[in-house]
This record gives sequence, structure tokens and C-alpha cells, in this order.
Amino acid sequence: MKRKIFIALLASASLAYACQQGANKGETGETTSDSTEQQKAFDAVIDGKDVKLYALKNDRLHVTLTNYGARLVSLNVKGKEDKQTDVILGYDTADEFKQNASNYYGAIVGRYGNRIGNATFTVNGTTYELEKNNGENSLHGGTNGVYNKVWDVEDASNTAITLAYTSPDGEAGYPGTVTMKVTYSLTDEGGLVIDYEGSTDKETVLNLTNHAYFNLNGEGDSTILDHELQIDADAITEVNETLIPTGKSLPVDGTAFDFRKPQTIGSRIDTDNEQLKVGKGYDHNFELVKGEGFRKVASVYAPKTGIEMQILTTEPGLQFYSGNFMTDSDPKGKEGKGYPFRSAFCLETQHFPDSPNQPSFPSTVLKPGEQYTSKTEYRFFVK
Repeated sequence: MKRKIFIALLASASLAYACQQGANKGETGETTSDSTEQQKAFDAVIDGKDVKLYALKNDRLHVTLTNYGARLVSLNVKGKEDKQTDVILGYDTADEFKQNASNYYGAIVGRYGNRIGNATFTVNGTTYELEKNNGENSLHGGTNGVYNKVWDVEDASNTAITLAYTSPDGEAGYPGTVTMKVTYSLTDEGGLVIDYEGSTDKETVLNLTNHAYFNLNGEGDSTILDHELQIDADAITEVNETLIPTGKSLPVDGTAFDFRKPQTIGSRIDTDNEQLKVGKGYDHNFELVKGEGFRKVASVYAPKTGIEMQILTTEPGLQFYSGNFMTDSDPKGKEGKGYPFRSAFCLETQHFPDSPNQPSFPSTVLKPGEQYTSKTEYRFFVK
């Protein structure tokens, strides 16, 4: 398959990118002689496959990403006075992302994003044992999740890139050979769109999402508690002490989980609430108000920078995580910046956690001949 990969110049980060032309699928091509140190820092080989840094750019957004984990590396947004702000956490090199893969920064996670209780599920009468990487549970696909794999760049332009990965039957314990694709694209309206596709040759489960850690004040800022959050959800999914759903929905009305009208993240995070104690803050699936197709489900605003992010999706759930397990001792991030307690949040569009073991939840079963599709957009404005 012929493709042309254009890697744009990202001036604000003083990066020079490579142009790749006429390469076959899976090849990386040659880089130009003006490659910068940051680009070179992503010229790596992981599991015998080449890793590179790529870029997307338009008048509103500047994005860099890597094919290791199909992950976002930076997301620069214009804030007040047109100041460029990188709003996602990450690292400066591919090796750092590999060494700290369990942080999931910016990565596509799966085969099953979020948790599966007791690391087991049954489909079509067969019980499958998954990798346990979260106590007795499996999280984000286990240690061999797709976040820890090198994806192939299938097609790209200056505003879009498609990455593909084929997960073999039995990988991380999951049945079926699953072929998946993720396309990142920029819109003229300030949106970063993520389109997911997948197919299988054996009945399985699939639930992909992106695990970007956001701070709209800029990555490296010390807190997200001043951000104003709104989520279109009347209920959350109750979880037990290991953050596995009990199968019960809890109404948000009158609780610290009511974000139907904008509230600062920090205003009620320390409320005496059993679910907040279990999660050490917010780490819950919000059951989105049902709507048809692709629709707006949430927004976040940072007064400090004036940046507002809207979330649009086709998914029924949104995992809101308020950075409760981040610590001062975590590995340093970009340019040596620390990422301390609650200095980032995640809003992961998804089907519900542990759906394979919860018959009342929206199904994540994928059968041969069916096509898995999902779409999410993070759309940015300045207020």
C-alpha cells in the first residue's frame, strides 16, 4: 500500500520533522538531516519494531504522537493571547514511555479499557483467564495490552494519521485475532477526533479508549482542582473496594458526583462519601445520558488559561479519574517536570468497566463478521 506521510514543522516546540514518501505499510522511511533532538529521542526500536515521532498541525492545534502504543505525546492548544499550551502529560523519549508504560500516558488502552473483575470472563461458554495487573483484576488489557505494543502507520497526512495493530489470538488471555485501527484527525473547529475500528475471527470482547492525562493549565502545573467540569450523567456505576462494579447504578443527585452543572473538580472531592473513599477521589464510570449517535457529553474549563475542552462521543460511559494515585515520587515528565498528586485528570470515553461479567451493562461482545466502531472528539475553545 502506497502512502505519503507528511510530518509538519511544529515551531512552538522547535521541532523539525521528517518527510516520508512512497513507503510501504509498516516501513518508516528516511528522516531528513535537520532532525531535532526530540525527534531523535523517539527514534527507537521496541520489540524489534521501529518507533517514530509524528506530528499533526492546523491553525488551531499542534499534536505530536508516537506509534508506540498509538499514543499522544503532546497536544498544544492556543489559550489566552494565543499562547500555546501543552495540555497533556507525557515524557521526552520513547524509552521513558516504555519504562513507565503502566502510567498509560496518552496511549490507546485495551483490548479492554478499564477493569475486568478477577481477570476472568466467559464468552460463548468458554472462560478466559486474563493477565492480573491490578491486584486480582485486569486493567487496560493487562501487561500485554495494546498500549504496550508498536503499531504500524498505515496512512498519514499533515492533519490525520491512521495506526493499525493486529492482536493475535490468546494475547494477554483474550480470544480471537483482533485487527484494530485508530485514526487521529484534526478539524478546523479545534477538534482532535479519534476514530476506532476493529474486527475479529473469534467471538471476543473489545473496548478501546485513549488514556490522555489532561491539565488545561498546561502539563506540569501542580493541580487540576481549579478546573470546572460538567458531565451529562444522572448516575455513576457503583464500585467495590477494588474499583470493580457491583452492578448497581447510583444517582448523582445531591452527591459530590453531580456534575450536570459545572462544578470545580476540587469543590467536593474530599466530601465524606463512601465512593470517594474507595477511589481516593473520582475514579468512576459516569453513565452518560442516552443520546443518538455522536453527541457532546462533557466539558472542562480552566480559568487560568481560558481553555475549554468539550468531549463528544458515541460511547455510553465516561471514566472520570482525578489523578488520585499520582505522587511526588512518580518519574519526572517532560523537561523534568514533576507530576504530583491530582495534577491531571482523565476523561476516558468507554463502555462500562467489567461489562463482560455484568449482563445488565452495555455489551462489549464482538463477533466474527461484525465491525467494532467508536468515535470520540476532544474539541478546544478559548473563553
